Amino acid sequence: MSRVAVAGLRKAFGARQVLAGIDLHVDDGEVLAVLGPSGCGKTTLLRIIAGFLEPDAGEVSFDGAAVARVGSGVAAWERKIGYVPQEGALFPHLDVRHNILFGLPRRHRTAQRLGEMLELAELPDDLSTRYPRELSGGQQQRVALARALAPRPRVVLLDEPFSSLDAALRVSAGRQVIRVLRNAGTTALLVTHDQGEALSLADRVAVLDEGVVAQVASPAELYAAPRTVRVGTFVGDANLLAGVLAADTAKCALGVVDLRSRAAMPEGSTVTLLVRPEQLRLTSPEPGGTVGRVEEVTFYGAQVSVRVALPDGTTLLARVDASGVPAMGDEVGLHVVGVAGVYP
Repeated sequence: MSRVAVAGLRKAFGARQVLAGIDLHVDDGEVLAVLGPSGCGKTTLLRIIAGFLEPDAGEVSFDGAAVARVGSGVAAWERKIGYVPQEGALFPHLDVRHNILFGLPRRHRTAQRLGEMLELAELPDDLSTRYPRELSGGQQQRVALARALAPRPRVVLLDEPFSSLDAALRVSAGRQVIRVLRNAGTTALLVTHDQGEALSLADRVAVLDEGVVAQVASPAELYAAPRTVRVGTFVGDANLLAGVLAADTAKCALGVVDLRSRAAMPEGSTVTLLVRPEQLRLTSPEPGGTVGRVEEVTFYGAQVSVRVALPDGTTLLARVDASGVPAMGDEVGLHVVGVAGVYP
C-alpha cells in the first residue's frame, strides 16, 4: 500500500485550472520529486496534500485512509505532516533548540529528543544555542528539516527548500537533506523546478505539465526515455531533428539513426528524433558523412559544450570531454552513439 496516494485531484483558481486530474502515489520510505516550471501547480498540489487547501475534485489518502476530498477531510494538524517551506521559515527569535522542539507537546521537548534530532540532521551539539542568523543557509535547512521530523511525521513535504541558496550550496545542502531523510526512513515529496535537483536527489520524478502528470519514472528512465518531446526538453538539453521512419531506424540530417523503440506509425512517416548532447560524437570530417561547422565552444571544467551548425541550418549541441576540443570555425564530422527517442 502506498504511503500517499492522490487520485483525480483537481483545483482551479477562478477560471484558471491549476490541477486538471492528478494521479500519483508515493511509496513508504520513498523520496518523490515533483518537477515542473513555475506556475504548473506543484505548490498547489503540496498544499492540498498538507491540508492547507481543499481540492475541487479527487482524493488524497494516507496509508489507504482518505484525508482530503471535496467537503470533508482531516485537519492539517491531524495529518502528521512535516512541512519544509522555501527558505526553511525558522523563527528568528528562537534558537536552534527551541526551533527544533517547537512542534512537539511540552512533555516531549526533552534534551534526549533534541540530541536525537541534532544527530540525525548531522548538526553539532553546540549549534543548539545559536540563532538562525548565526547559521549558514545549509545549516538552516537542516534545522528546518529536523523541526519537521521531530514529531515523527508520516510524510515530509519540501516546497522548493533550496531555492534561496547559491548554486554550490544547493548541491551540498540537497545531498545532506536527502541523506537525513533516508537515514530516518521518511517518506518525502520534494517540489522543485530544478531538473538537476530532481534527477540527482529523488528515487522517482513526477513531471507536471499543464495541470497533469506527464510522466513518472526513475531519474535514469526519465532522462533516457522521456514519454513526450516536452518532457524530454524539460529534463535536460536535447537536440530535436526531423526524421523519416524506417523499420527500426530513422533517416535524418545525421544519417541513419537507431531508435529506442519503434513508434506506432507506418514506415515513411515524418517523426521527431530526440538526441542528447552526450550522444553526439565529433570526429574529423569523412567523405560522404555528416559535416558541420563549430559555432560556439563553452567550457565547464572536465566537459565542454560545442554548438555545431549543419549545412541545412540545423544547430546541434554536443557535450564532449575537454581533451581534443575543436576550435571555433572548425569543420567536424558528427555521429550518434546509442539510440534516439522518436515521437510523432
